[in-house]
Amino acid sequence: MTNFYLRRLGLLLVGLALHSFSYAAEDPFDLNVDIPHTLFKLDNGLTVIVHEDKKAPIVAVNVWYHVGSKDEVRGKTGFAHLFEHLMFNGSENFDDDYFQATERLGATTINGTTNKDRTNYFQNVPRNALDSILWLESDRMGNLLGAITQEKLDEQREVVKNEKRQRENSPYGRGAEIQYSSIYPYEHPYSWTTIGSMEDLEAATVEDVHAWFKQYYGANNTVLVIAGDVDTDEVKKKVEHYFGSVDSGPPLTKHESWVNKLTGTHKEVSYDRVSETMLMKSWNIEGNSTRDTTYLDLAAAVLSSGKSSRLYKRLVYDEQFVSSVSAYTSAGEIAGTFEISATINPGVSEQRVDDIISEELAKFLAKGPTSEELERVKIQTISGFVRGMESIGGFGGKSDILASNFIYTGDPNHYKLELDWIKNAERNQLRDVARKWLSDGLYQLAIRPFPKLQSAATDVDRSAMPEPGAAPEVGFEKYDTAELTNGMKVIVANRSAVPVVRMLLSIDAGYASDQFAAPGVARLAMNMLDEGTKKRSSLEISEELSLLGASLGAGSNLDTSTVSFSALTTTLEDSLDIFSDVVLNPAFPPNEMDRLKIQQINAIKREQFSPGGMALRIFPRLVYGEGHAYSNPFSGAGTLDSVASIQVSDLTKFHSTWFKPNNATMIVVGDITMAEALPLLEDKFSAWKKGEVPTKNVSSVTRAGAPQIYLIDRPGSVQSTIIGGHVTTPKANPIEIATMLMNDVLGGSSTSRVNMNLREDKGWSYGAGTGIFNARGPRFFYASTSVQSDKTAASVKEMMKEFEAFISDTPITAEELSKAKQNNTLSLPGQWETGGAVLGSLSQIVQYDLAPDYFDTFADTIRSVSLEQAEAAAQQVLHPSSLVWVVVGDKAIVQENLDELGFGKAILIDSEGNRL
Repeated sequence: MTNFYLRRLGLLLVGLALHSFSYAAEDPFDLNVDIPHTLFKLDNGLTVIVHEDKKAPIVAVNVWYHVGSKDEVRGKTGFAHLFEHLMFNGSENFDDDYFQATERLGATTINGTTNKDRTNYFQNVPRNALDSILWLESDRMGNLLGAITQEKLDEQREVVKNEKRQRENSPYGRGAEIQYSSIYPYEHPYSWTTIGSMEDLEAATVEDVHAWFKQYYGANNTVLVIAGDVDTDEVKKKVEHYFGSVDSGPPLTKHESWVNKLTGTHKEVSYDRVSETMLMKSWNIEGNSTRDTTYLDLAAAVLSSGKSSRLYKRLVYDEQFVSSVSAYTSAGEIAGTFEISATINPGVSEQRVDDIISEELAKFLAKGPTSEELERVKIQTISGFVRGMESIGGFGGKSDILASNFIYTGDPNHYKLELDWIKNAERNQLRDVARKWLSDGLYQLAIRPFPKLQSAATDVDRSAMPEPGAAPEVGFEKYDTAELTNGMKVIVANRSAVPVVRMLLSIDAGYASDQFAAPGVARLAMNMLDEGTKKRSSLEISEELSLLGASLGAGSNLDTSTVSFSALTTTLEDSLDIFSDVVLNPAFPPNEMDRLKIQQINAIKREQFSPGGMALRIFPRLVYGEGHAYSNPFSGAGTLDSVASIQVSDLTKFHSTWFKPNNATMIVVGDITMAEALPLLEDKFSAWKKGEVPTKNVSSVTRAGAPQIYLIDRPGSVQSTIIGGHVTTPKANPIEIATMLMNDVLGGSSTSRVNMNLREDKGWSYGAGTGIFNARGPRFFYASTSVQSDKTAASVKEMMKEFEAFISDTPITAEELSKAKQNNTLSLPGQWETGGAVLGSLSQIVQYDLAPDYFDTFADTIRSVSLEQAEAAAQQVLHPSSLVWVVVGDKAIVQENLDELGFGKAILIDSEGNRL
């Protein structure tokens, strides 16, 4: 109805009925508006709607796929529209232009369109050609992939790119792109245009297109409407015959609603090669099937439909300030906009037009429409709809009405509800809905003619970019060290820029301490630490900290458990009282533990379904082996069984075992000196007694003797997640800086060899790289990426080639090393801008037992690394023949090729690492 057709056309059909109406005694709304139909579904999920209309010997065949540009993701925009073009280029059994067949059949009103929410294909044919058109439509629905070649993709890609250029080259052609990117969040699927970006279109591959088809063009995501001179029972047989074997397609995730209601006023100005300024005012509203949006349609008609409408009469007819003005809703399935647009005559004040539009809108918001206005737009809207019903096909025809109503609401009869809303709408209802949506949250765009400017002559040398001057010298923060009487080490870095003090208590425990307890204890215990003490409840801790302007947090990583704290200098002593209470006297309340256990269990379950989480849960065990302190799941969450078994006594034991002052370091950064900090810390922590602490097993590990691949089956995965690695040196080692630089070249930066290979050269991955996970004991070198499923084995092979070449025939070059050095030194000036950053670096010195001057000499050490030292680091750290690979992907697609890599057969395991 109005929502589905009028918006798609970009104008109100009420414009077809602008003349005055003089009503007879009968009710003008007493119309028999009905499209009788039969709806049924095939076993594969295809929805079929049949409407019999015998007035002419023609049949409309209308196919709507519930996929549009909102089903895309950034980086792959324009796919829905590009695919619409490809669907006309032949299928496996009719590998020719679709129009070659339909023209010979006498087809009319034939087209295909794409918007944010759906893609449709429609045509009218003589009734004798129904079988022919059903064969063609079913063949491109079920048998298309074999006909999509690189040549066809390249051809249609250029067609679409030229269509995009044509649109953008037309007056005000970039207005929608500017508007959508401003009124919707970056991640909102309406924030990009349906035609997509040039970059994404250029990057589309045949494999991408195939994946798109398999994902969205299944029978279960489609409605087929057949209307005209047909017999329903006969149509059922024909549809089952032609479409019954089409694949249903996978279950899909769909947005239902995402209304981004704005607040305040946001104005933008752009320029184009136009003669007049276009002023557009826009408010975000609901989607296209709600009563509010229907009422806003009527409000828009009151404002601008017809010469007597408020905006048209004042701006076009009376004042002659604008050449055109229109108000309308532009609503999709999950959100929409209400817009007022005016094209301002040359020489007329833009502000004056803006003021008049605002005045007329304010009048409407104050009183709503008059009775006469409301009756006028009601009958215009309904009459426009009824006129469209005369046709069985095309835009606004009966097949289109039934298809769109079903796609957007699941009910082909939804138009009747909208008609009832329109018939029964009251003045105050339109006013109230307009107030609700149009009183706040204005976005305004003015597209003005290019100013007539003249560039000055220039003497800038554009032949080469200027070389930067000498880089500023960067030194690390000076800090002092001391020790409390109970053995707790203290580090203080004085920073007086702001009156804030940050503290971090670093405990030598971490996830590695779980080797003395159930996996997951360290994480749960630290999450529980601030959930209550012996004299404060969790809520009391939170409330007191808020009143003092302080914050507190606790957590763990692999080697350490930390309690962090920040306070104003004016409230430091009182805040420190809470901090010390949390550290020394946690109560681990059972009710809070039950809640956090559920959260941790849910986190584990999410890991078991996430490709990356699956791999990282079992990767440490495969690399370090059973019994090592580092062999538990990477996140420290533990296992479902281990977390379920944790009792309060386990948490109190963790605290009493590891929380010893002689096992802790307090790092203090901020507006405080060591002389000021020590008395405070002595006062708050003097009762803390030192004691014995277990020794974690972080001994060295023997690397694997040969590459091995482990495979976790994740059926239906469109990508494979790949992680490969082996153990290497601890963080504290003589060649650490050289190791960092050589890794940047290999896979640690966006221009690294691995990323350039898999992302830029091959286009198989969004990103690929390498790294070395830091640890006090033996770390692990790793490579990771996610790639399209059919390139899984090839990606492993490419990474192995890069690694082997890096330590043999194509080692790191002087140019690569120089770039890595520059990147790591020139970025230093901003690295320690904040106290939090200084605190983080000091905690690394503590956690990894680094030299006290590690960061103070950081820049000089980087500059001094020679090419030979970087090459030696690669030889010492990188061992391709020892890599353990974990692949999470669809076994049916990836296993055979993985088995052929020469590393032995891939070992099938579950998400907990158990062999299958």
